[in-house]
Amino acid sequence: METTSRCSPNDYQNVHLVIIGNGMASHRLIEALVKQPTRPQRITVIGAESAPAYNRILLSPLLAGEIQHDALTLRDEAWYVEQGVDLILGENVEVLDRDNKTVTTEVGRMLQYDHLVIATGSRPAMPDVPGIELSGVHGFRDLHDVEALADIAQRGGDTVVIGGGLLGLEAAEGLRKRGNDIKVSVLQRGERLMNRQLDATASLLLEEELAQRGLNIITSAQLARLEGDAQGRVAKVHLNDGRQLNATSVIVAAGITPNAELGQKAGLATERAILVDEFLTSFDPSISALGECCQFEGTTYGLVEPIWRQVEVLAATLCGTATQGYSDTPSATKLKISGVALYAFGPTEASAEHEVLIYHDAEQGDYRRLLLRDGQIEGAVLYGDTSQGPWYFEQALASNNLNDCRQALLFGAADVEVLQASMADQQNDSSYLSTSEAA
Repeated sequence: METTSRCSPNDYQNVHLVIIGNGMASHRLIEALVKQPTRPQRITVIGAESAPAYNRILLSPLLAGEIQHDALTLRDEAWYVEQGVDLILGENVEVLDRDNKTVTTEVGRMLQYDHLVIATGSRPAMPDVPGIELSGVHGFRDLHDVEALADIAQRGGDTVVIGGGLLGLEAAEGLRKRGNDIKVSVLQRGERLMNRQLDATASLLLEEELAQRGLNIITSAQLARLEGDAQGRVAKVHLNDGRQLNATSVIVAAGITPNAELGQKAGLATERAILVDEFLTSFDPSISALGECCQFEGTTYGLVEPIWRQVEVLAATLCGTATQGYSDTPSATKLKISGVALYAFGPTEASAEHEVLIYHDAEQGDYRRLLLRDGQIEGAVLYGDTSQGPWYFEQALASNNLNDCRQALLFGAADVEVLQASMADQQNDSSYLSTSEAA
């Protein structure tokens, strides 16, 4: 997309900014805007959920009963009032009229905007199989889903979680911890859990740990259809290979679909999501898109780190102070699944050009694998002790050549620094001897 021209601070100060969506990305944008002296004069936020913005990352411990609902809330409604931000909750925006610059909610509320930000997030990607519409099939995305899953856990029975990525595993563990006489099975379409982040060894370690806790992990599971009972409620899950699983409930946590329909219906350029330029501006210069509902240079988003960088750019743009646009940069994945710490970046699979360094302490449950090319770290997978992950990532970003200290790399920064200091001392000693001999 072509980049639109930037405006001066005064151009933005006198506008009515309307933000559709009150999720984590939207809230972070508001917090960034209200700190700026050139913030838009009037800001209105419309959220489809009845609760103010909350931390979706904490939905899993909420489901598990490890924290209370209040721990998720980012700001209460009083905060918005104090910041001079109008907050409208519990209303979906159904119509976007670009010609008249208005949005209309499901209850008929119409708002005029000067600039609009679409931050509508995403929803669970539902597999296209027969029976997916049956009662008892749920997603795992918001507070309403947590309430439904908590009820399922209390009732017990056979629950099947579709998806062996982070969200699916967290949902499964939350159900197991919260449950009363519940059996939880996890279906992973690929050959291993979290195949986008972990190598085969780390994935197997995770699978073994979760199986020991009582989860039934089934990999290479191709979903064929869901079978219902006479009341239209899910009763069985059928796989392509003929296997069947009893299921009183099915939880779908196998990826996300951007909520881009509002922009699409209004004629904005879309592919998988709303297309934006480096300043998060859509095809319409009066409309921006942010977070999981936007697409930049072919990429859509589901992790917070790139979205936080988008927020910085968009906040500066809306305050008329932007000097640099957004660009995708390498990022690391830091996760914790029910107490198991994981850290990964770069390629998951080693190529013929990679040198592979591995450390595995089975007794302590620690595993580290580094991929090096020409002495530089290109990828890492850490399971258990992940304390050195950020240092490895820093070395990778800096493209540092670590050939001279490769034997200490698996033990982290401290050992590398000791080795480098020792090597420096040896070089100094050699230089001193050479000078003495010459004298």
